[in-house]
Amino acid sequence: MQREAIWSLVLLVLLVLGAFVGSILRTKLPAPHRGNETMDFLRVVTALLVTFAALVMSLLLASELNAFTAASHDRNRYAAGLAEMDGCLKNYGSALDNERQLLRSYTAAVIASTWPDEAPPQGEKYPDISDLPLTGEAPALGSMLNNVGLNIDRLQPADPLHQALATRCSQLFSNVMAARWTVIEDAHGSLSAPFLGVLIFWLMLVFLSFGLQAPKNPLAGAIVLVAIISVASVMFVILDLDLPYGGFFGISSTSMRHALTDMQRN
Repeated sequence: MQREAIWSLVLLVLLVLGAFVGSILRTKLPAPHRGNETMDFLRVVTALLVTFAALVMSLLLASELNAFTAASHDRNRYAAGLAEMDGCLKNYGSALDNERQLLRSYTAAVIASTWPDEAPPQGEKYPDISDLPLTGEAPALGSMLNNVGLNIDRLQPADPLHQALATRCSQLFSNVMAARWTVIEDAHGSLSAPFLGVLIFWLMLVFLSFGLQAPKNPLAGAIVLVAIISVASVMFVILDLDLPYGGFFGISSTSMRHALTDMQRN
């Protein structure tokens, strides 16, 4: 089960438990503790907690959405850089045909390892990706790309045109390597378990107070349940966006597949 599903389910259960405990406490408290003044004070404190929790969750959602959008743009730029570098290798001539083939194999392996649940790329041979991580650095793939760069550096251009092309290909390779590490870093989530634990504790206090205030009737119970499901769904979205690959809202492989198709077309 995905991390976001586990945390959301845990949150759902804990919020239901918090509201239930609050409802039980209301029946157990002595009558003076359930007076209008006490309930009014509880509503003020609850409003403060709700405002604080809503502010934190809204900021989290906005931050994760921005990070997810940036990661998607970084992936698109990376795919474009690979296609552009392939075009430079092609322009240089047959001396770099092997490097073009290696670059295509690398791109196909990245697609197959990053999106294992999708159909593998067709028309290219690539190394076994069964042991490669879904996210993070894959030394085997990094070595393939590094070999392309080393072979570019070994070029000995015979004329000014090929000298300019070799320089351009070397610069494009540097750009691709930088983009690759950006994509690798984008894949790591930024939310920590202790922070999520504290946030869940705050939300439990909120729904505990809801249970203390809500009248004991089916409609009130249904309203609290809808609120719990809503909060849990927001948490699911936040956690899913925090890991941009492999989740429900995962980054698409379309740009990488388009880059590979463009490489195969030339």
